[in-house]
Amino acid sequence: MKVTVKLFALLEKYLPAGAKDYQVEIEMDDGASAANVIAKLKLPPELCHLVLVNGIYLQPDERESRPLTSTDTLAIWPPIAGG
Repeated sequence: MKVTVKLFALLEKYLPAGAKDYQVEIEMDDGASAANVIAKLKLPPELCHLVLVNGIYLQPDERESRPLTSTDTLAIWPPIAGG
């Protein structure tokens, strides 16, 4: 299945070649989870602070258990601080 992945801020550097506008479509096995995508893209888990599936927050304990579908968009943000 193909999943759309969007990486923001400092995570953008982990996007594979061919990525455009902070996103890429990647091929994953059926039933893959957000944790599987994070591993495939070699994202440091500690930098995957805010994980959204179709705009809905995915709790850290759901990242391994909730299967993705080919219509899902996975968006990942690192911790962000400002002042």
